[in-house]
Parts: sequence; structure tokens; C-alpha cells
Amino acid sequence: MNMKTKKSRSFYIILAVIFSVIYIIFAVRPLSTEYQFVPDWKIDVTNPTIRQAEEGEIIHHYKLGQTLGYFTPDGKITNFVSFPFKASISENFYTSYNANNKSTFFYTPDGKQAGKISVTGYPMIDQDRIFVFLPGGSSFVMCDKDGSRKWEYSGAVPVTAFDSSETAIACGFADGTIRVLDKTGSVVQNFIPGGSDYPVILGLGISKSGEYIGTVCGQNKQRFVLAKKNGSQTKIIFHEFLETNSPNQKLVKFSNDDSYVYYAAGNTLGVVDTRNKKHAQIKIDGQPLSIQENATSIFLLTKSNTKYTVYAIEKFATLVGSFSFTANNAFLHAYDDALYIGKDYTISKVLIKKD
Repeated sequence: MNMKTKKSRSFYIILAVIFSVIYIIFAVRPLSTEYQFVPDWKIDVTNPTIRQAEEGEIIHHYKLGQTLGYFTPDGKITNFVSFPFKASISENFYTSYNANNKSTFFYTPDGKQAGKISVTGYPMIDQDRIFVFLPGGSSFVMCDKDGSRKWEYSGAVPVTAFDSSETAIACGFADGTIRVLDKTGSVVQNFIPGGSDYPVILGLGISKSGEYIGTVCGQNKQRFVLAKKNGSQTKIIFHEFLETNSPNQKLVKFSNDDSYVYYAAGNTLGVVDTRNKKHAQIKIDGQPLSIQENATSIFLLTKSNTKYTVYAIEKFATLVGSFSFTANNAFLHAYDDALYIGKDYTISKVLIKKD
């Protein structure tokens, strides 16, 4: 090899090294931002001072132990109610009832009577929708805004899972059947996911559009099923057998834009992309209780005995932070760049910041 060739090779080697260094410098991207949870305020709700909400002011609802009410983002309690037995609350209405409930009044967040539910059973309020589950557990009534009976679904098999959206109502039954009703009470979908020795619907979620249904179902080969409405038919578009075989009720929830569905699967939170069927599992500690969502992330609340954990998950399924606390009762609410966390007798606002 002559000297000229050696010099030529050396030149190209040096040039390659220079280009490699330049590529590395410009190709480096910062790692995913880290979450910081910064306390903002904390209030005691055992004997609060009540301040009436101003017109148009944002309010959030809470239920802790045997108390419920509403509060503002700056930490002012606008309504406080104690109840002896059971209660149901949303941003629109609240009510309390007893074990032998024959009728009950319900109220707007400012404490004004909104109507009377003249149906024997157990009321459930979901946003502005009012349902009453009838004695026996196999039938329910949907009520109008004044509490009057709008329509009734009468069945013979116990309802074991239930969810509603703006467009539809989904109910799952002990025999493994799922029925979807429209806003008039007519059955528009009726299918059995199957796939297990003992069919039972343990968890159920319906998308806002009413197009998708997610369910955790069955015993002995328990599985998660995602189904899509296809005309008058229901088509299963994803399913997964789960390692767990728990008989407990399971959390199933769709994201606000219907892009993802989340479901409890033992010590993991499953997630499926409804568009491309991409699937992931996120390791968690405890039973999932609640999923909240803001513009960029979801926040999961789990419980294991008296230990509660809050997980921050960026879409699709990247766990970016968590923290835990001890309590007998807790709730989680997400709004804008803040989390509102209830713990026994207190509510705290925690700001979500990224580095």
C-alpha cells in the first residue's frame, strides 16, 4: 500500500469520525420530562365554612366517608352534607338514601332541590343522568331531570356491571350477556363475549360515542374483550386472556376521546389503542379505583388495604411518576394542571409540574 493511499484512508476515517460526532450531537433528544407533584393547599372538611359559589365559578364534587359536597379550585367549600347510609354525587346532582328507600329527593350543587325520585330502589347519578336500580338487582329505571320515571329495563338476571355515556347505556349480567340501550331504553346491542367456563361480566365500559364496549369477563380463563358496533352486529376486535381469576368487580374506562381503553388486570393496568389495537400492560400496586384525565396524561388511583397510590401515565402507556399515602377513604380528581386528592377528612390540591 503506497503512502498516498494511506493518507486517503486516514482522511476518510477522520471525516467519518467527525460526521459521527456531529450526528450524535444533533440526534440526541432529551428524555421524557419528569413529573413533580407540588402541594398548593389543604383544607379540613370535618366542619367547613361554607361559601356560596359565584355564578359561572368552577366547582368539583367529593365524597369522603359519610360526607359529600362541592369545592372550588381555590379551596373553598360551597356545600357540605353528611349522610347516614349511602349517597351518589356528580358535578350536576347529589342524593342520599337509606336501605329501604321508597323515594328520595335530589339536589343541585348549591343545595337546592332539583326533583324527587319516586321509585323504590337505589339511585345512581352519572353526570346529569339519573338511574335507580330496583330491588332484586335485575332491573333498573332511568329518570328524567325532575326525577320522574322515563323508562324501565326489566330483566331476570342480576346486573353485575354498568356504565353510561352521553349516547348509550351498557349493562352486563351474571349470565355473561352484555346489552346496550339507547337513550330511549331500546336494546340496540346484545352479545355474549364468552371464552370462559363460567360467564359473568365483572367490568364494563362504553365509549362516549357508544361505538366501543370494553369488558373484563368470565371465571376460569378470565379475559378482557374490546368490541365494536358494526351495524346491528357486535364485532370483537381485541381480546386477551388474563392471568388473574378474581371474582371482584373490575374498572374499565375509555379515554375522553375514545382513543384508548384502560382495564384492571390483577397487578397491572391494561391499555388498548382502539384505532390500531396496540396493547400494553403497566405494573401497579393495588386495585384500580378511579382514572382521571387531563390534556396530556391520565392519573390512576389504586388501593391496597389502607395504602393508596396515584400513578401518572402519559399516553400511550408510559409511567412517569407516582406517590402513595395512607387513608381509610380517598378520592382523586384531575383538572387542568392540578390534582385534587381527598384523604379521610381533608382535601388537598397538588400542582402537576414537569421538568
